[in-house]
Amino acid sequence: MRLLKTVHGWLGVLVLPWVIVIGLTGLFLNHERLVMGWLEGEGYDEAQFDNWPGARALTIGEAQALAEAVVPGTDLTLNQDRTYHGREVATFVAGETRVIVALGTGHYWVKTDFSRTTHAPDGTVLETKTYWEGIFKRLHVRGWLTSTFGTWLADITAAAMVVFGLTGIVLFILPRIRRWRNRRQMQKGPAPVSAPRPSAR
Repeated sequence: MRLLKTVHGWLGVLVLPWVIVIGLTGLFLNHERLVMGWLEGEGYDEAQFDNWPGARALTIGEAQALAEAVVPGTDLTLNQDRTYHGREVATFVAGETRVIVALGTGHYWVKTDFSRTTHAPDGTVLETKTYWEGIFKRLHVRGWLTSTFGTWLADITAAAMVVFGLTGIVLFILPRIRRWRNRRQMQKGPAPVSAPRPSAR
């Protein structure tokens, strides 16, 4: 019992943060529209790009120079995606970051797995959007935002939760079985004591 209590207690401490994460992300997955109604803003009207002061068309080379200035010191790869939000674009990939340049106006988006920032041609930030769906789903599946640990962290947490539950069941049931046995023993009364035999002389 002492060992079970120790294992159960430490598992509870270690697993608690991920239990909270799994609970919150599970709540989001069940009520995604409701939660997103609280988290999402009104958004930005990209139709304003067309009448933007100083907007001009860019060549692929100029778009690449812009992307290199946004993410300096990285190797950029020109992606095959040619349209984004209904606009002709040049998409440059640098690791997990994408710089998407609108060739018609010079506006650009900096996009990752979890966020997107919209910029004017002069670099002014027009909108920042967080991809809460991706964040919550990644946390629920992997228990972590990056893919460094794969699903191992979530798998370990799941196994620990199973052990935590089983040890909790044992700790709940065993004392009640003992009390039930003790009550039955008391109802039967004390065991009869046999009379001592006379010693032979």
